[in-house]
Amino acid sequence: MPRAARDDLGTPVELPGEVRRIVSLVPSLTETVACSGGVDRLVGITDWCTHPAVVVAGVARVGGTKNPDVPAVVALGPDLVLANAEENRTVDIDALRAAGLAVWVTAPETVAAGVTSLGRLLAVSGLTEGGRGWYRDVVDAWPVVEAPGVRRPAVCFIWRRPWMVLGRSTFAGDLLARLGCDNAFGDAADRYPTVDLDDVRRRAPELVVLPDEPYRFGTDDGPEAFAGWGVPVALVSGRHLTWYGPSLAEARSVLTAQLAQAAVVTAP
Repeated sequence: MPRAARDDLGTPVELPGEVRRIVSLVPSLTETVACSGGVDRLVGITDWCTHPAVVVAGVARVGGTKNPDVPAVVALGPDLVLANAEENRTVDIDALRAAGLAVWVTAPETVAAGVTSLGRLLAVSGLTEGGRGWYRDVVDAWPVVEAPGVRRPAVCFIWRRPWMVLGRSTFAGDLLARLGCDNAFGDAADRYPTVDLDDVRRRAPELVVLPDEPYRFGTDDGPEAFAGWGVPVALVSGRHLTWYGPSLAEARSVLTAQLAQAAVVTAP
């Protein structure tokens, strides 16, 4: 029997009695389905879906998160399309719904919201049992109430040319806050503001965080810009910082270790 539910944005979604075919337009949700016993249900994923590598290798690709091939998605006949309010465009989501597809949109802006969102997604897609193990680990890894611990103002860059940082109300910003990093741009008007490095320096961050996605910061691309600042620079896993899914189970330990390895970059 068909059933109705509301996604993270409160939009009603008509679901079939059993979800057998899923198209995922979000890399972290692709990993969520694959790790929850839904490998045989994935019929379409994006070009950016990379985990688990062995699983996604043989699944049809339907374009990028920002430019999915809508006719290709429709042709796959999914019972459910998974999308995200931030990663996917409203115009594409609307087009898929206009074609008669059930589209479930997630929209977590905090770790707690992400954990809740994942639980609801598992339930509506019928993957609750398969996802029980990793989901329990995620819940245990991110308790609702945590001790404040040692705090330090930090800035997290997400892009270069132009420089962009985490601003207000972001999932990654909340995750870093739970690891003791107070966002120096948490009061920004935009969620991902473009910044000038002089402005960044005036805010006196005590830590610079450079993830390897969406921009691939690395040892030879990024840290050199902060040489002479006297501020530690941490290179971290973008997947563990920005993905909400099974990777959250190990994100705390992975990111804590990477933040601890932050080092001051000296001028040449």
